[in-house]
Amino acid sequence: MTDSTENTEKVHYICQTYVEKAGPGAGMLSLKIDKQLQYTSEQQAQERAEREFRSDGCAGADAYMVVEDQSSGEVGAPTFLVRLGNVPEFDDF
Repeated sequence: MTDSTENTEKVHYICQTYVEKAGPGAGMLSLKIDKQLQYTSEQQAQERAEREFRSDGCAGADAYMVVEDQSSGEVGAPTFLVRLGNVPEFDDF
């Protein structure tokens, strides 16, 4: 028998980095996702974002968490742990 009150939520901790790419207009730059790495803890994701941001070529880095409802597959809005450098606006996320 399955307990219908089982917790079907899973938390994902993500480090996502960005690079700048030449845009369509002269001198315009746009952000592109470079790396997206998943971790088992908030601390791991945040530390990786900080390390990545210090590396050459990284324009910005986010560490965030999202909650996934495993029964429906729906993922909630991100909760940012740290945002470093040039990162997209939340509405663009």
